Amino acid sequence: MRPKIYLFGDSITEESFADGGWGSSLANHFSRTVDVVLRGYSGYNTRWALKVIDSVFSAEKDGDGDGAPAAVTVFFGANDACIPDRCSAFQHVPVDEYKQNLHSIISYLKNKWPTALILLITPPPIDKEARLRYPYVENPMGLPERTNEAAGVYAKACTELAVEIPVVDLWTRMQQFPGWQKALLRDGLHLSQAGNRIVFEEVVAKLKKAGLSVEKLPVDLPLISEIDPNDPLKAFEKYL
Repeated sequence: MRPKIYLFGDSITEESFADGGWGSSLANHFSRTVDVVLRGYSGYNTRWALKVIDSVFSAEKDGDGDGAPAAVTVFFGANDACIPDRCSAFQHVPVDEYKQNLHSIISYLKNKWPTALILLITPPPIDKEARLRYPYVENPMGLPERTNEAAGVYAKACTELAVEIPVVDLWTRMQQFPGWQKALLRDGLHLSQAGNRIVFEEVVAKLKKAGLSVEKLPVDLPLISEIDPNDPLKAFEKYL
């Protein structure tokens, strides 16, 4: 049985299987070694994620061994960081609660799958000018529902949990690129193909550092290079 990597998060995770998305790139990267399973929920914050987490993973076995995934990415915060008195206030979660919710999500996953690697991803930076052009709901105030400063506060809260588990500080990493606002984001929040590439590379690097890499994983069934043209079925004998 192939191990699994679950991607648990909001819309940036839900759309990650689109062409050029970081999830589809992971699936391609780990092809024939790991099944990458999407569990993304557009618009969700950590409060809602914690509310539904048992339903999200209820069909999956508990414990170690074949029932445990190799890893779970947890990618929330972009919605929690909505400004509380603006048009997307219904998605806002105070930063202290956000941090506690993340801790509870981690605890749930660790209790369910003690051997699984849990990888946090911070919310990305925000281009508030673009957010004015692409509001999710009607915006009568004419003010951005998200700001980069607010996203940074939530990113910092997320990284503070890194003493327990690894974390990709996407908020900091993306801002290291000149022109990140337009190059890495397509609407001031969601990722462009270049932004998706950064998430993919950072996640692969963190997984590899934790010992989960294609170089160390067995390939599912014989490769074509292992099949003898004179006796093709011989390569399959150990799997029968």
